[in-house]
Amino acid sequence: MLTAGATLPEHLWVLVEHQTWAELGPDGTARVGITALGLKASGELYMCRPKPVGQELEQGRSMAVVELAKSIVSVKSPLSGRVLRINERLAEQPELVFRDPYGEGWLLELQPTRWDEDQAALVKASESMAAMEHYAWLNQLR
Repeated sequence: MLTAGATLPEHLWVLVEHQTWAELGPDGTARVGITALGLKASGELYMCRPKPVGQELEQGRSMAVVELAKSIVSVKSPLSGRVLRINERLAEQPELVFRDPYGEGWLLELQPTRWDEDQAALVKASESMAAMEHYAWLNQLR
C-alpha cells in the first residue's frame, strides 16, 4: 500500500494517531516500529533508544526515544506488553529505522498483554488508507 509516497505492508496493524505499527508473529509475540509515513513527517533520525528488555509498556505510551534533526521525540507503542527484545543494531545504525522501517529498522519485540483491548485502537494496514491519507493531509505530506 502507498500513501503520500510512503509504503505500508498490508499485514501490519497500525496505531494511526502515533504512526507506529505492530506485526504479530506465529508465536504470539509482536514486532513493533515506526511507519514510513510517520518517519516522513518527522524527518531524519539520528538516534534511537528503545525501552529496555523486561519493561512493561502501555498502548499509546513511550516505547522509545528518538532524536531528530530539530527535536527529541517519544515514540508511542501500538500495543501494551512486556519488552522481550530490542533491535540492538539501532545503537550503532539508527538510520536503519528510516531506511527499512518494516524490516531491519524495527524497534522492539513485545509479548502483548492486552491484545483484545488494544486491538480496538488499531487499524489493519489493508483497511487504513482513509485514515493514513487523512494523517498525511493533516501533516501536509503530499
